[in-house]
Amino acid sequence: MKKRALISVSDKSGIVEFARNLQDLGYELISTGGTKTILLENDISVKGVEEVTGFPEIMEGRVKTLHPKIHGGLLAKRDVEGHRKQMEEQDIFPIDLVCVNLYPFQQTIAKPNVSEEEAIENIDIGGPTMLRAAAKNHKYVTVVVDSQDYDQVVNEIKANGEAPELFRKKLAAKVFRHTAAYDAYISQFMTDLAGEESPEAMTVTYELKQTLRYGENPHQKAAFYKQPLGSEYSVAMARQLHGKELSYNNINDANAALQIVKEFDQPAAVAVKHMNPCGVGTGETIEAAFSKAYEADSTSIFGGIIALNRAVDEETAARLHEIFLEIIIAPAFTDRAMEILTSKKISAC
Repeated sequence: MKKRALISVSDKSGIVEFARNLQDLGYELISTGGTKTILLENDISVKGVEEVTGFPEIMEGRVKTLHPKIHGGLLAKRDVEGHRKQMEEQDIFPIDLVCVNLYPFQQTIAKPNVSEEEAIENIDIGGPTMLRAAAKNHKYVTVVVDSQDYDQVVNEIKANGEAPELFRKKLAAKVFRHTAAYDAYISQFMTDLAGEESPEAMTVTYELKQTLRYGENPHQKAAFYKQPLGSEYSVAMARQLHGKELSYNNINDANAALQIVKEFDQPAAVAVKHMNPCGVGTGETIEAAFSKAYEADSTSIFGGIIALNRAVDEETAARLHEIFLEIIIAPAFTDRAMEILTSKKISAC
């Protein structure tokens, strides 16, 4: 029996090439709306979901894939006689591969002044339902939610005739992580919208920013994750301008220093060493603030982390350059300050 792939994506990156590869591998393609249009425009043969279900899209596209002929094809156990019999009786054909990504809810609510109506219209229903169904039935179905996996999926099918079971399991696990994160964004948005201050449950999600060489100690593993919609003024959102890759302890100390310096409105400097503040100073200028922080403990500050709440100018950079520091974190650095600081081994964020 000819294999079937259902493709319905909001982010169209790489989808034409992926669909063409699947077609060349003998897959019959099923699709919806904009995805179907772009495939047809690129001379890729595709069948509309309504041709499979015998039912048109309704309610402005809110209902299109929520149909037994789609979900029966996704959830059927191919080696169970009762399932095969019911599929035959109901004229349901198996779907062997699902490629779906979701309405851009996270990107929508990140926009300034987004309306409640626009946010809610970007809550995907059919997409997560198909993904979860396919992921649950990964014993029989290959499910793809990330465009970064397109090439590997094609290569695995070319090499093995189908995606190997362990690979399908990894793809399914990625789907459940993805839909869990998606629901976390929605639940937080709706909780805030409803004004709930102490909900009975709270779900948060994080994205991998970087893997680290080691953890707090050299024998430990570590990775750095960030909240996608977290505070702009955090180490997770900082941009490294110079120096070597940050370590677990660097990140931990830098975050502690930043959280302290954020408490001040006037020019302020904070020094942290091994999670202990060893100097805090305020002044009329950022250079004066750093001088006071340095004088608070001129010994412990060596090899420490400095956080400042004003741009680093030439004068301040010259003072910072006099001692060894692991990290300097600030809102900005003047060009001359960067010249001074990058003339020695130092990380600037």
